Amino acid sequence: MKKSLIKHRILILGASGYIGNAIYKELAPYFKTFGTYRVPKKEFENNKQFFQYNVEEDDVYEILEATKPSIIISALRGDFNAQVIAHHHIAEYALEFNCKIIFLSSANVFDAYSKYPSYELDKTLSLSVYGHFKIKIENMLLRLPKKHVAILRLPMVFGNNCPRIQEMKTLISENESVEIFPNLIMNVTLDKKVTQQIHYIINRNKYGVFHLGSTDLVHHDEFVKHILEIISSKKALLKHVFTTNDDRYLAVLPKFNKLPKHLQITSDVVLEALQN
Repeated sequence: MKKSLIKHRILILGASGYIGNAIYKELAPYFKTFGTYRVPKKEFENNKQFFQYNVEEDDVYEILEATKPSIIISALRGDFNAQVIAHHHIAEYALEFNCKIIFLSSANVFDAYSKYPSYELDKTLSLSVYGHFKIKIENMLLRLPKKHVAILRLPMVFGNNCPRIQEMKTLISENESVEIFPNLIMNVTLDKKVTQQIHYIINRNKYGVFHLGSTDLVHHDEFVKHILEIISSKKALLKHVFTTNDDRYLAVLPKFNKLPKHLQITSDVVLEALQN
């Protein structure tokens, strides 16, 4: 990725988390990049670009004042109600200081729809607490002037050290079953690809809703079986979970806000990356 000529100051909320930290590592060489961490840890405490922030207890405004970002990337985790309040403050700040918010959302904003994949302009509807919470923040941010907001809806994100892979390895080593969903049709992505896509969205000053899943669809059970073959020579125990008798889609496909070819990804590329 070319060095950017734009002098952005970027604040990543949740930069100690798995995806947040991957974004920090991608952007820090190119921009003045700050991050927040929740639990004290030497690598974050010693990094002068990092601020401790507990969404349930701390006021996000103090960190916004200290860092004066032109772009705020929200990869926060934590109590949902506390996050809603924090995003209210972030939205107010963005409006007052003319800065942009990049919000990491989820395919779960569509989990009430199961018959088709979902596209950027489809109406959101969720039956889950998590999906409902993401919709609430999306709707709040979409009320801002449109150039102030980019909403990135992510499917399952994989990578060599991602929590899902770590959990699978733990289950295998403890002879516990790995859950697979035979009727779930989804798409997937890779941590490194998401960070490149975010870098591009920043460089090109893109805004709107983006669906950052693979361009193809996979069955959850088949995809997880492939991963298990890659990460362990030991045969994994499988637990088949049937939430419905019919195929159920939970996939976010791009139709209107497509990124360039080199920033698109397929499920095969995700599996290839996990082999390295």
